[in-house]
Amino acid sequence: MALVICRRFPGTFCGTPSQPALIKNHINKKLLGQTYEDCALTARMISTDTRMAAILQMLKPIRYWTFCNPFTYSATRSVAWWNIRSYMWHKGQDSPENSLCRLARKVNICSTSAAWRILTTGNTLPGLEFSRASASKASTLNLHSPRAMKIDEEDIETFDSLEDPRVFLQLRPEYQLHSYNRSETCQPLSVSEGELILHKVTVYQDNLQPQTIVDYFCKLSSLPAEQHPVLLSSTSFALLCQLSVKNIHLFDASDLISILKAFVSLGIPHSHSMLDVFETNFCHKVWEMSLDQLLLVADLWRYLGRRVPRFLKIFFSYLNLHWKDLSLSQLTHLIYIIGESRQAPQDLMQKLESLILKYIDLINLEEVGSICLGFFKSSSSLSEFVMRKFGDLACADMQHLSSYALVNILKMFRFTHVDHVNFMKQFGQIAPQRIPSLGVQGVMHLTLACSALRFLDERVMNAVAASLPPRVAYCRSKDVAKILWSFGTLNYKPPNAEEFYSSLINEIHRKMLEFNRYPEHLLTCLLGLAFSEYFPVELIDFALSPGFVRLAQERSKFEVTKELYTLDGTVGIECPDYRGNRLSSQLQQEGSEMLWNLARRDMNSKPEFLEALFLLETMLGGPQYVKHHMILPHTRSSDLEVQLDVNMKPLPFNREAIPIEDVAKLRLKHVGVSLTDDLMNQLLKGKSKGHSQGEIESDNGQQPLKLGEERAKPVGGSLCNKVDRLGAIPMAGLSPPTCLQAPQVKLAIQLTNRNQYCYGSRDLLGLHNMKRRQLNQLGYRVVELSHWEWLPLLKRTRLEKLAFLHEKVFTSAL
Repeated sequence: MALVICRRFPGTFCGTPSQPALIKNHINKKLLGQTYEDCALTARMISTDTRMAAILQMLKPIRYWTFCNPFTYSATRSVAWWNIRSYMWHKGQDSPENSLCRLARKVNICSTSAAWRILTTGNTLPGLEFSRASASKASTLNLHSPRAMKIDEEDIETFDSLEDPRVFLQLRPEYQLHSYNRSETCQPLSVSEGELILHKVTVYQDNLQPQTIVDYFCKLSSLPAEQHPVLLSSTSFALLCQLSVKNIHLFDASDLISILKAFVSLGIPHSHSMLDVFETNFCHKVWEMSLDQLLLVADLWRYLGRRVPRFLKIFFSYLNLHWKDLSLSQLTHLIYIIGESRQAPQDLMQKLESLILKYIDLINLEEVGSICLGFFKSSSSLSEFVMRKFGDLACADMQHLSSYALVNILKMFRFTHVDHVNFMKQFGQIAPQRIPSLGVQGVMHLTLACSALRFLDERVMNAVAASLPPRVAYCRSKDVAKILWSFGTLNYKPPNAEEFYSSLINEIHRKMLEFNRYPEHLLTCLLGLAFSEYFPVELIDFALSPGFVRLAQERSKFEVTKELYTLDGTVGIECPDYRGNRLSSQLQQEGSEMLWNLARRDMNSKPEFLEALFLLETMLGGPQYVKHHMILPHTRSSDLEVQLDVNMKPLPFNREAIPIEDVAKLRLKHVGVSLTDDLMNQLLKGKSKGHSQGEIESDNGQQPLKLGEERAKPVGGSLCNKVDRLGAIPMAGLSPPTCLQAPQVKLAIQLTNRNQYCYGSRDLLGLHNMKRRQLNQLGYRVVELSHWEWLPLLKRTRLEKLAFLHEKVFTSAL
């Protein structure tokens, strides 16, 4: 019989031989530094037969390498790291050369040999069986080979939602005091040592001291990563977890933090039931812990992927009393945690904003990006003053701003709707060069920010359109939807429009299963395409089918009735040959009422609109000549409609403007008219001098007036002429519909605002351009009361306003 003792010692691991296993052929001989108990637990008697040669062969030392390919860095992260180094060097903190190895934390290993594998025979320990694998030689990869280029292309689209937002934690040494660092080096633990610990847990479970339990967790977390799944499935480790829960009241805050660190290192599932107990105990200890400890605990929960709303609620209550004690690193880290948890009391966020202003001159660019992302994710706004400060900081050194931070700052500009002109101009200069190296998600956020801020830079949009078709397969349904919406909203077609739109439409077809999970994204796609005059009939037919409509209403977390109604109304006008599905009349009615209520409240709250409506009624002769309604309800905005006859005279088509009781009074009231030869001749000859039947002109040929008011003004002569007051004139609006002439000209008068145009231009956005396109198709002439003309007139005299409206209405009609 022979005794074989297998033990791994720490040693070098990159490009050097691994340390040989220690093999002894003597019974009852202790290993150096081991106790008698450790040796006895490690040793196993095995037969010295023909199997020994195979066993010793497998335990032969193996050479293994890691291949560090610079192409395999995440594009976003590599740009971020490079810019961080440049930024720190620029600020005099460190040189790029000295910080290269320290900052480059994540590499992809193309090929490695099997790392330390332990051969076990029989049933060494219950619940802990380690895997067997033969070693393979390392393979190298030519940097310029097609495979390497493929890795580069794929890695551009790689985004680590856990690690990438944590880049800022490497910028200051203070962050290490209150954050978890996965790359922290610790004394590695061999598998045999792990076996010993687990055996002790089994044997001495009733006598283990709290500090020993903590120590065991810390040591086991240093096992090789490939052994973590095996460890988590072992019964001995489950027993250790049970002991930690049983003795949890004996642990102080530091002990709990050490155990939680071990949970993170080992990858404990975030849904594990014992974590509820740990969260409860951390909640009890919040007021006993320091700010650094509280931030570290919150960071560990985040890294574990577990939501802890109870702990955070108490933590935020603590911060409401101690927020002034936060340092810059603590403040930035806290905002990151708030953003990742998606929750924060607004009163606390306002206090944190005041601290941001306190440290504004010390914050670096990457921290600005992290702060913006934290506020954005928690749906907390920043003041315009702070956003302009951030914009100024970015403009001062935008070349050293990482693409990740740039995207985050743009997200917050989009959320706050702050228009920092200088920032957007510099963004337009650097974005086209960065877009090809950005992942699709980053490109989507850049494009969406441009559309939300109404910022049209053709260089940026052309770069987006050129970069997307070759990698459209990496787009999520959300990316496709937001990009199509952005191009449609900005009403811009790139030079490669056919290739761009066809590739995205094809991708919609390929991702129909995903669109079924997120139906609102399909509607966003189709509306963005409709703005740009693209109407994929098959997709529209599917989106308006009863099954998908029902699915969208049930699954979407947003109200989709408006989107469905807008799409349906657009198809009805712009696709006359379409014979596919349409919305039910009930849904059309619901959408119409919903949008009309929103538009009416919006317009009636604007003094400039009410002034225009009143003056139009005054100029034309009364409310029966002007109708405020939504000519195209699905386009989400209202109009002032005016109809003119063949002689360019207004028609009283708005019968709804006259109350019923006034109609009855007018019909009963005696109307006296002096009969003259001219009047008799007109009656006998049936001439109305261009006016509709039922209308009676005043003797000087002016337009009819509203009863008892002098609001009517001449539409053909001078606006300064006085109008004789007539005591009794029948209202033209009371005439039966059969007596009205068909309108020769239909005017859609629109009072616009700056939010309907691209920033700094007079180019309409997609929805409003589509509306005018459809109004023209229906025979309307659009009369625009632009904000740059009408708003300054509000300070002028009444006659100047009337003259402006008179020219707009009748010049447009001609």
